[in-house]
Amino acid sequence: MSETTTTTLTAPATTPGVEALTELLVGVYRDALGAPGLDEQSDFYENGGDSLTAFQVTARLQDALGVDVPVALVFAYPTPADLADVVHSDLVEG
Repeated sequence: MSETTTTTLTAPATTPGVEALTELLVGVYRDALGAPGLDEQSDFYENGGDSLTAFQVTARLQDALGVDVPVALVFAYPTPADLADVVHSDLVEG
């Protein structure tokens, strides 16, 4: 069972919707993991993800969104859909 990680993100000037974040994350996962067939329910670990790749994912999110996304979130929410939900919630509520 994973621990719940609480974080506060500062929203960019325009906050993308959860669907747009999911689409962005699917693309990031595909690139970072070198697996073009991944979808929104693809698991980071099951597709070869490791700590270095998790840092690549968060760096790409930071570049795209202009916010820091803790690498621990990739480990706690390993699918693009789950991670998008958490990041979106933090951006909207943060």
